[in-house]
Amino acid sequence: MSGHSKWSTIKRKKAATDARRGKIFSKLAREIMIAARDGGAEPSGNPVLRQVIQKARAANMPMDNIERAIKKGAGQSGCAAYEEVVYEGYAAGGVGLIVQALTDNRNRTTSEVRKIFNRYHGRLSGQGSVARLFRRRGCITVPADKVQEDRLLEIAVRAGADDVNEENGQFEVWTTPEAFSGVVEALRSAAIPVTSCEVTLVPDVYISISDAALARTLMQFFEALEDLDDVQSVYNNADITDELISQLTES
Repeated sequence: MSGHSKWSTIKRKKAATDARRGKIFSKLAREIMIAARDGGAEPSGNPVLRQVIQKARAANMPMDNIERAIKKGAGQSGCAAYEEVVYEGYAAGGVGLIVQALTDNRNRTTSEVRKIFNRYHGRLSGQGSVARLFRRRGCITVPADKVQEDRLLEIAVRAGADDVNEENGQFEVWTTPEAFSGVVEALRSAAIPVTSCEVTLVPDVYISISDAALARTLMQFFEALEDLDDVQSVYNNADITDELISQLTES
């Protein structure tokens, strides 16, 4: 599964900064509340909640925060009426975008997302027009200097993983959504450190981006969407070259 959108690498670096200022924690808390509200407060019987907790733990979210969000979502301390909204559209260069949001005010969120699409000359499109270009996969990242590849491969595949590859100093362990939780738990049981883990959307078709100006605009577009409080995730099928990634993140 090599070739996963290189924006994911930038997002991991950005997530570390967000975590320090608490922004990523508030987004994770919202996901936990929704999962607990919809499927119950017990992770053992709620696979969605279990996955979000794993994601929160990988981001070093304190257990007190996790437990508080579960209680709030389960109705023990009040939970806003959040709903999931998904936006699909296209950016410059024909790059497809899927924006997932959790909001208590759909009109506000739609207005904010539309404003950013307009600012970066993107266009929103109909439901399913972009989703057909992606598929759901579990992705678990492990520091490459913390485990031997053979050992990681053996444990991950035995637990149900599909593939393991190395990219930018990280091993990426790929799974089906159904096998995701079991693989995460197997790695934790083997004391293998997990940098991040999530069930994500992976493009089947990528748009190659080699122009620096276009790459910079796209990265600014993606980041502006992710900075919206209601937006949980932004997926795209841009394949920006390693050279451009290095050039633009260092400049």
